[in-house]
This record gives sequence, C-alpha cells and structure tokens, in this order.
Amino acid sequence: MSLRILLMRFGIAAAGGALLAFAATTPAIGVDREDPGKKYIVKGEVTARTGLILRSAPTRGSAVIRVAKYGEIVKIYCRAQGQNVNGNRQWYLLTDGTWAWGSARYIDAWKTPRWC
Repeated sequence: MSLRILLMRFGIAAAGGALLAFAATTPAIGVDREDPGKKYIVKGEVTARTGLILRSAPTRGSAVIRVAKYGEIVKIYCRAQGQNVNGNRQWYLLTDGTWAWGSARYIDAWKTPRWC
C-alpha cells in the first residue's frame, strides 16, 4: 500500500473521529440535559386532611410507597385512568424522590398534567 493511500485513510478516520466527538459533546437544541422530562412537571397541593397514601399503581389495593402530608406540594409527571376514588378515576404519577401514584381526588393540580 502506498504512503499516499495510507495517509488518506488516516485523514478520513481522524476526521470521522473528530466529527463523532463533536456530536457526542454538543447538547441537542431544546433538550434539558439534567432532566429531559422536567418541562412536563406540574405542581399540585395535597388536599386530604389526614394525608394522602401514595401507591405503586393507580389502584387502592396496590402497595403503599409513602404518605404525603396535608398541604404538601407535590410534583406531578402525568395522569392516567385508574380505580375510582369518590367519583374520580384519575390518578397522578408523582416524581418526589420516588415514583408513586396519588389519587387526583385529593391533589389540587395547579395546571392540568399531560396524559401518561
């Protein structure tokens, strides 16, 4: 193989590597690098006087994750249909350190969350 062809192949490989490194280190336009889902978060306030039981699924029979206190501000990622709680079938998926479901009946959302 001639020196000229060898240098040409090396140059092409180096240019490709530089382009790949540039693409890997440049952030995409309009994407939050820390949390891409951050723009979808809606805040809400717990209205259940005795606290709201947060669960592993949008049903009253699923495992208890934790209890949110009355007046606590929670972060809502999305909403889904689940088991009926006092006439309300919507549940919110919360992102407060743990991913847990809370009945929308007892959370006053400041804006309408997106569907899951």
